[in-house]
Amino acid sequence: MQFAQRLQPLQANVFADMDQAKALAAAGKEIIDLSLGSSDLPAPKHVCAAIEASLYDPSTHGYLLFHGTKAFRQAAASWYTKKFGIPVDPETEVLQLIGSQEGTAHLPLAVLNPGDFALLQDPGYPSHAGGVHLASGQIYPMPLLPENNFLPVFEDIPQAVLAQARMMVLSYPHNPTTAIASLSFFQEAVAFCQCHNLVLVHDFPYVDIVFEDTRGNGEQIGKIPETLNPTSVAPSVLQADPDKTVSIEFFSFSKSYNMGGFRIGYAIGNAQLIRALRQVKAAIDFNQYRGILNGAIAALNGSQDIIKPIVTTYQQRRDTFVHALNRIGWSVPVPLATMYVWAKLPEPWAGNSVKFCTSLVEATGVAAAPGAGFGKAGEGYVRFALVQEPEVLERAVERISGFLQSHQ
Repeated sequence: MQFAQRLQPLQANVFADMDQAKALAAAGKEIIDLSLGSSDLPAPKHVCAAIEASLYDPSTHGYLLFHGTKAFRQAAASWYTKKFGIPVDPETEVLQLIGSQEGTAHLPLAVLNPGDFALLQDPGYPSHAGGVHLASGQIYPMPLLPENNFLPVFEDIPQAVLAQARMMVLSYPHNPTTAIASLSFFQEAVAFCQCHNLVLVHDFPYVDIVFEDTRGNGEQIGKIPETLNPTSVAPSVLQADPDKTVSIEFFSFSKSYNMGGFRIGYAIGNAQLIRALRQVKAAIDFNQYRGILNGAIAALNGSQDIIKPIVTTYQQRRDTFVHALNRIGWSVPVPLATMYVWAKLPEPWAGNSVKFCTSLVEATGVAAAPGAGFGKAGEGYVRFALVQEPEVLERAVERISGFLQSHQ
């Protein structure tokens, strides 16, 4: 049986590969899974209550078309305007998604013709590349290097590539590097995309997962740029493009509200891009279950104070994990955002992150994500997800220490 050539680049997937490695290592061994950024924290009670109530309402049991998502779109537009001060039209500038990953993977089908370039971060989230491959586009990787604070250098993109490019994808706070970007950076990105007639896509799942710049005891751990909101809210790309001339932004309920398994997200941005993505979706799905939308509406309309304990939990885990790694001699920078630690691999593993991760889980049961799975520039790094309690993270580092000592 013959299959489409577009499947070839999709054969390697960092999460699927590590899932297989975990399965092979599981026999007789406790697995401490730090490989997948799936929150172990529960969804808010009032969100679950709204979904539960919907289950007994038969009017929620049928297909849900676009106009049936009106209440959700109104809640999303209102949330965005309250948070960032920019008006949004819920009829033309908001689209409900089955998770933001669905949107970022499907948008290239609406923007790219075969052979067109998409400018992607390297390293970056795998579904960004997957969507381009499905659209038969080409990828130009924009390297994210520590000397550039893991920000792309737009001037390095060749003119020949720009002549064929149709879209740029950014995501800050960034997975996997944990980097953050200032509003001035987004202003530069918007101007660049306007100049070169590019669609600017911003994947924004970690909008709320930005940490305080000091611990409770006042010890300095890092400095958040002054251009970031001091209330620990990362900037939206639409703050740099308030007229929504070239930009679309993707939001998720997976991180701020611990609703990853519910698969709910949305896009806000340029009305033409929203309409184009809606056309793609209309050929593929009938939207998410209305009861889940009711839960998402409860999350958006309810008190946002529920987010602070989530962020505090990740900050405490970050401090525990980073301190423990430093204690065993593995020095890593302290993340200012996201739910990850992006660690440069020690010798002799610096050039083989996949081998490090498969060997680590086989020997110790500790699973992490190899940097190479996020792109060529991710080689030499490993990503740890802070999805375990502090005592489990301490135990994981003890195992990592023994593994590193045995391979010196």
